[in-house]
Amino acid sequence: MRVALCQIPVNPSPDVNHKRVEEALREAASAGADLAVLPEATQARFGSDLRAIAEPVSSGAFCRGLSELARETNVALVAGVFEPAPDGRVYNTAVAYDRRGTLVAAYRKLHLYDALGVRESEEVAPGDTPVTCELAGATVGLEICYDVRFPELSRALAIGGARLITVSAAWASGLFKEEHWVTLLRARAIENTVWIAASGQVPDPGAPPTRAPTGVGRSMLIDPLGVVRADLGPSPAVVVAEADLSLVDTVRETLPSLANRRDDVFG
Repeated sequence: MRVALCQIPVNPSPDVNHKRVEEALREAASAGADLAVLPEATQARFGSDLRAIAEPVSSGAFCRGLSELARETNVALVAGVFEPAPDGRVYNTAVAYDRRGTLVAAYRKLHLYDALGVRESEEVAPGDTPVTCELAGATVGLEICYDVRFPELSRALAIGGARLITVSAAWASGLFKEEHWVTLLRARAIENTVWIAASGQVPDPGAPPTRAPTGVGRSMLIDPLGVVRADLGPSPAVVVAEADLSLVDTVRETLPSLANRRDDVFG
């Protein structure tokens, strides 16, 4: 599978972001990508009026645009959007479209970033279900940003059949935060012997300043042994790299850590 990491700056305007997604997907398609992974909150950056922007994934204009772009470019994609929640908040959602433009999954972020002085839960309602789906001929698990700090989610996705896990993020800057990001991503790959495709936002210098997270970049493709196959650094970029999914089987034959789990002890 050829995976495109689409590290784009995210603007408060969904229309601006749609154009950036289109540019990134066309670049990914020209490089032969099968799957494109876009950041958390691709629809609009944090610090925007998320309730006003939120829309149903089945009928909203931004999601329809994602569907059309997947179909036009023949590239499956995962991207972050916001949808209305029943309690007046929004869901922070990763939507997945296959190369025909069909919505195959919508994952609502389980773990809300109520940490380091930020209260995501004031605006965002939590989801309640881990999600895997079929994309580009593989079983893929979906995660969003802060989720990567919770190893039980990645383990559940791997046990559920995921051979690649996408992590869409707007990772906040801060002391040791980049080190945490890289370490956590590599750990999730190693302990579950899966590929990790993580795509993060970078700040948009043309947008007004905000105290909300705008991302540090560092999008990464990591193999099942924890080797970083691509690292996009801090600037906007689209990189397409090969994720050989047969490596999952090869690694698990010689390093069967999933098979050696002690369910009789830990459940």
